[in-house]
Amino acid sequence: MSDVQTPSAANATATATPAALTPPGAAAALTPARVLPADAARAVLIGRLWVPGSGPVLVTVHGERLLDISTLAPTCAELLERPDAAAAVRALREAHDSLPLEPARATWPLATVLAASDGNARPDADAGAVRLLAPCDLQVVKASGVTFVASLLERVIEEQARGDAARAVGIRQALAGILGDNLADIVPGSPQAAEVKRVLIERGAWSQYLEVGIGPDAEIFTKAPVLAAVGCGARVGILESSAWNNPEPEVVLAVASDGRIVGASLGNDVNLRDVEGRSALLLGKAKDNNASCAIGPFIRLFDDAFTLDTVRGLELSMQVEGLDGHQLQGHSSMARISRDPADLAAQAIGAHHQYPDGLMLFLGTMFAPTQDRHGPGRGFTHEVGDVVTVATPALGALVNTVDHCHRITPWTYGLRELMRDLAARGLLGAA
Repeated sequence: MSDVQTPSAANATATATPAALTPPGAAAALTPARVLPADAARAVLIGRLWVPGSGPVLVTVHGERLLDISTLAPTCAELLERPDAAAAVRALREAHDSLPLEPARATWPLATVLAASDGNARPDADAGAVRLLAPCDLQVVKASGVTFVASLLERVIEEQARGDAARAVGIRQALAGILGDNLADIVPGSPQAAEVKRVLIERGAWSQYLEVGIGPDAEIFTKAPVLAAVGCGARVGILESSAWNNPEPEVVLAVASDGRIVGASLGNDVNLRDVEGRSALLLGKAKDNNASCAIGPFIRLFDDAFTLDTVRGLELSMQVEGLDGHQLQGHSSMARISRDPADLAAQAIGAHHQYPDGLMLFLGTMFAPTQDRHGPGRGFTHEVGDVVTVATPALGALVNTVDHCHRITPWTYGLRELMRDLAARGLLGAA
């Protein structure tokens, strides 16, 4: 995973239908029309660029350009600590347009930056090009697991199959006979959930995944270290040794250090099902690898047009398009999440655990691919070259191309180098 992979209307309008995905057979290039929200003109979108000679630069989408907003805050984490972040970004954009005598603020053409960020079209990205990074920086990247019934059952299957995809079909059928859809309406941690747990233990069907799925405590784990996530257009990584893996399309909350949820983005929580299935203690190896965490294209800040209630109603679409012609489509409906996003954030940060620079929190997915790719009963697994698109109208589209982790440029840009770059730009005093 790498921060920099260089050799060095209304809520209802935004959530009414899933975003249009790329037509089968057409791995389209990254364009503003493809990646921006449907209502981009009224959205407050922030992101980060890699600018050669300067390092990461905090920007906002302003029409057809990306506008440097580093004077508001040197880092994304610092900006999100402001109680008026969305209003401050809007005011800066207006000032940029209305004050012709103001010193020129750096801008970059959005279309040009997206083209340079496209890892599918440019697998060996030009180190001299300005391109997108993950929109977060100093925040730790956390993730919630087993927050949807569909993915909960698949985690139980992984556990019982011990990482063997060929055994999954039989186990899936057996569990369906015991569980059916009876878990769909259960409130985690409720007396009803405790009774279901008792019955399942009696039947020999209990699992550690059911514990976090319907028990009082959510599964919250560290998906990636600070600066390790990749952005839209970048390649995402799977281990060459993994034979059963998949994308996980998710909403990612931006949470300030005081626990306020201040915005949201899209994420792909790449998962190695065979590794985690062998043992839950291998979760770190299954989840945290070079470039296995993608976030983007931008963080949309909360305002009157985009709120936490908007997030609660989002419908995510996902498409995988393989070089072998394989097509996989799926969706994840936030309305079917078993734990409210605010509850998940409260379980991640509070009196029990602090994050002085805030955090990014993946909310989990209901998407669990079972479509066979390499023969009956073998299920879905990624192949190198797969193009993965996660999309929803309110947040746009996150597009990444799959490769083996060891073939993706290693993560080398850390906090020390970021501080040096910010100091060289004279921005540390602004913090």
